Amino acid sequence: MRDPLSPDWLAALARYNRWMNERLYALVATLDDAERKRPMGAFFDSIHGTLNHLLVADRIWLARFRGTEVPDGQLAPGVMALDEVLYEDFDQLRRERARTDEELAAWVGGLTPEELTGPLVYVRRGQRSESPLWWSVVHVFNHQTHHRGQVTTLLTQQGHDIGVTDLVAMLRAEAAG
Repeated sequence: MRDPLSPDWLAALARYNRWMNERLYALVATLDDAERKRPMGAFFDSIHGTLNHLLVADRIWLARFRGTEVPDGQLAPGVMALDEVLYEDFDQLRRERARTDEELAAWVGGLTPEELTGPLVYVRRGQRSESPLWWSVVHVFNHQTHHRGQVTTLLTQQGHDIGVTDLVAMLRAEAAG
């Protein structure tokens, strides 16, 4: 693909990201801590572990997008590993998820077409990486969708139904006012 997605389309993806996270966290909040943290064989072990991973990944990417200086040995300020559990307490994890979704949406909302076609350069574990910014922005939202799908599967295995998760459902609701 040669042409990046428009800032308006990326803003829609940021809204969808927040919309789905709010719905997912509302359902997960009805579970007790043992259900959230029960090892279920997922890549990040549990519902809680997977939700933590998503927050970790978004914070890593936000640091890269903002050009934040990252201390040696860390992936983002305060983040040491992709499977790190930043918040054992679910309520704190939920608050931080909401805060990070707001930060991501605000950052995406300020992007211009020129910025999207420009390079994103960062160093990860001593390796320099460079690609058009829009590749990484789209990746963030795709990554969220991938792992939210894992969480919805874990919820289904525990007998819980998140309901419709389709982007088009959110867009239709917005269009209806």
